[in-house]
Order: sequence, then C-alpha cells, then structure tokens
Amino acid sequence: MPPLIRRPEPARRPGRALLILVALLLPAPASAQAGTIILARHAEKAAPGGDPELTPEGLRRAEALAQVVADVRLAAIFTTQFRRTRLTAAPAARAAGIAPTVLTATGNLTEDAAAVARVIDALPAGAAVLVVGHSNTVGLIITALGGPALPDLCDGEHATLFTLVRPADGPPHLLRSRYGAAEPPDATACHGGR
Repeated sequence: MPPLIRRPEPARRPGRALLILVALLLPAPASAQAGTIILARHAEKAAPGGDPELTPEGLRRAEALAQVVADVRLAAIFTTQFRRTRLTAAPAARAAGIAPTVLTATGNLTEDAAAVARVIDALPAGAAVLVVGHSNTVGLIITALGGPALPDLCDGEHATLFTLVRPADGPPHLLRSRYGAAEPPDATACHGGR
C-alpha cells in the first residue's frame, strides 16, 4: 500500500496538520475499504437556485481545500454534477493530477449517500479520497461509511472539514476541523453556534 503522505514538510495550516497527524498516528487499514475519507461541503456559491458558480470567497476556499489535502496521496475525488461541487474540488484535483469522479445526485439523499459509500468501498484497501458534497449530504455519507449520524450543515457553513478514518482493527474515527477563511459568527447558528 502506498503511503498517504507525499512529502514530509511542516504543516502550514491547521487543517493540513490535522490530516497529516491522522495519517501518521493511525494504523493503515488492511481491510478492503478506503481508509481515509475527507469530506467537505462545496464552497460559497454565487446565488441560490439553479446551478450557480462559486463566489470569489468560494474560489479562495476551494484553493484552501487544495492546500489542506496537498500532502495526502488521494486515490480519488468525488463530486456531484453541480458546478459548486466540481469547482470546489477542481484545485485539489489539479494538484493531485487526477480527474474527479462525478456521482449524479438523484434527489434521494439516503440512496445517493449509500451509492457514494459503495463506490468508496470498492477502492483499494487504505485508499484516501476527497468527497465534496452538499450541506444535506455530507452527514449522510459519513453515516453510510460507518461514521456517526450527524445533522445537516447550516446554510452558511462552508469551512467545516470532516476526516473519517476507518482503521482495519476498530471503529471509524471522525475528526471535525475548519479550513480556509473564517466564517461569519452566525454560520453555524442552526446548530446553536457550535
């Protein structure tokens, strides 16, 4: 199994440091499942409705995501068909030299999350992947992959990054961190401001 870390260098961002720490401290999975799944909601979108582009802030957040995962040897990147997820993943895909796999969102959120989990589970053991989803799908995907049940992300919540590590010899570990620019204070108001 190839290592998750491409090159040793000091972490420059808190999110990146967390991913590197996870990759170094937890045992590599030996079972037939992806070992590290990094999940983010798409970055800030330009307008509600339709299939909007990202705002300038969203484009900067997409670049920040690429920096956070730069030292992770990604086996795959998954997005939906919507521009906001594809544009959020694009800088990371360019940096990793891989084309994102577009998984069509059908509108049945539970079935879509299960389909994402099946595709990830079909990857080689120990693979690291990036999933860029939506406020109402990221938690469902985590649950479908064996992680805990989570509420939907708030509408203004874009800086949250989840890392689900599935070791071969125990239950999955879910880490929650932040990346990119700070969000407005009310971004997580739907959860009581956590």
